[in-house]
Amino acid sequence: MNGSGQPLRIAYLAAGAGGMLCGSCIHDNALVRELQRRGHDALLLPIYTPLRTDEENVSYGRVFYGAVNIYLEQKLPLWSRAPAAVRRVLDNPGLLSRVTRSASATDAHQLGELALSMVRGEEGRQLAELQSLARWLAGEFRPDVVHLTNSMLVGMVHRLREALPGALIVCGLQGEDIFLEDLDEPHKSQVVEEMRKRVREVDVLMAPNDYYAATMAELLELPPSGIDVARLGIELEGHGRREAEPPESPLVVGYLARMCPEKGFHLAAEAFRTLSDRMGPGRVRLRAAGYLGGRDRKYFEEQRQRIADWGLEPHFDWLGEVTREQKIELLCSLHALVLPTVYREAKGLPALEAMANGVPVVLPDHGAFPEILERTGGGTLAPAGDPSALADAVERLAGDAERRRQLGRSGLEGVRRHYSARKMAVATLDCYRRGGARLARARRPAARDSGN
Repeated sequence: MNGSGQPLRIAYLAAGAGGMLCGSCIHDNALVRELQRRGHDALLLPIYTPLRTDEENVSYGRVFYGAVNIYLEQKLPLWSRAPAAVRRVLDNPGLLSRVTRSASATDAHQLGELALSMVRGEEGRQLAELQSLARWLAGEFRPDVVHLTNSMLVGMVHRLREALPGALIVCGLQGEDIFLEDLDEPHKSQVVEEMRKRVREVDVLMAPNDYYAATMAELLELPPSGIDVARLGIELEGHGRREAEPPESPLVVGYLARMCPEKGFHLAAEAFRTLSDRMGPGRVRLRAAGYLGGRDRKYFEEQRQRIADWGLEPHFDWLGEVTREQKIELLCSLHALVLPTVYREAKGLPALEAMANGVPVVLPDHGAFPEILERTGGGTLAPAGDPSALADAVERLAGDAERRRQLGRSGLEGVRRHYSARKMAVATLDCYRRGGARLARARRPAARDSGN
């Protein structure tokens, strides 16, 4: 790896999510975009499917490990011998975007065999894809750094090391524990066991916060010191222009996340009902936006029907999937944002986006959220999974305008200080440089021995 402070050539391999607008895609795109701004030759290379983001998309036009081809390789072992021209057609970004929008495209319950094959790398059924990627990187780009977006890609490391012996191999950690938890046995245990072996070939492991570093250190059976932290960051351009919060009545509570049980919209709806009962008809409004996939449409319609049965439909706004500008407009219209995730959130981008606009947040007391609020002071915690406690926390904010303003100011300043894309890129580069120094020290004795 280049240790002279000169611009780096960085190949960042980012997993698309089957057409879903996901936090990992937004994170990866923002990071690579900022690395490019800082003068580095960074390529954002999509894996499985094209990436979707609500910001300027800087990803490369070719998809590696195309989802259709790797699925066919899993089900039809001889597919790896299919003509290259046919395989290229199936890797077309437009085609992949259309065919991977099904409910099962990212459903862990249906992907156990494929996940296991992928983490086995050269021993799995996707060897042709791995060889193609390694040849392209070694022949066309020749990176100083190969950065894998998450540890589900560690099966690539051994072959990439052979093709790029001088490159630093980095692996991000950002939410894969949730996918692993949903895998059925025996695949779950087999995948984790394989990951524990192969992750030791990685030069740098990098988490978005202390919470997730500790979580993955335990899962992968690593010492806590074996994982670096480069804190999550967001692109601040366009945020922070709100001059004042909306009128005090009605109280406008927001939800901005994927519409699914895991993100806890049902808890937000129940808290909305409790607040409406306490504060009076029409005194509370719930505004929700986010990606809604086919798998979760039934869930959403059930929640919408509950809201209607409670007589609250006139006070509920469903905005669906929004653009970046619409998202900022939504956030600026709120008195508070709730994000009552059922699982332990590894990132929490919507909370950072709300605080970047001076909007206080009410978050569950688990996952990354306590750490985020400790650093920003931009909101309050409520017991996870308890809609009544969530309503209590929002109600306290409803009755204290000065407290809302104070939290809003603290959150805005805290995000700018700790969670900008610029800070994230600087921290990432620091991780690269520390990893490069460790790698150089490890290679030095071998180099002396070889000269004897």
